[in-house]
Amino acid sequence: MSTASEQLAAASGLISLVLFLVAVVVLALLAGSFWFGARVKARESPRPRPEEQPHLPPEGAVHEIRENRESQEVPHVAKGERPLTPYELSNLQTRSSTDKNRPRWSKGSSGSFGGGGLGAH
Repeated sequence: MSTASEQLAAASGLISLVLFLVAVVVLALLAGSFWFGARVKARESPRPRPEEQPHLPPEGAVHEIRENRESQEVPHVAKGERPLTPYELSNLQTRSSTDKNRPRWSKGSSGSFGGGGLGAH
């Protein structure tokens, strides 16, 4: 008959063996992923050389243009005619505005609904 200490030692040895095998499997998966990654990277096209990199245009960097835009008016419908649906309207374009003053929100307003400001008074 085996004693309790022998059974405990056998169970402890089995747990140690299982943990060792799990560690070996995890290491094999990590090594395999590095190997697979190296194969994928080797098949990629090489990095561009410095002379193949994009360059600034001769006139220099492109800068931001700030301007006010005005939308095109929606066509008016004669009295008695059926109003136009959104599908019948063309793509309405915008044009540069002659007014150079930037629109501002009224004082004390955040400019958005529910923005937490006091709103216009």
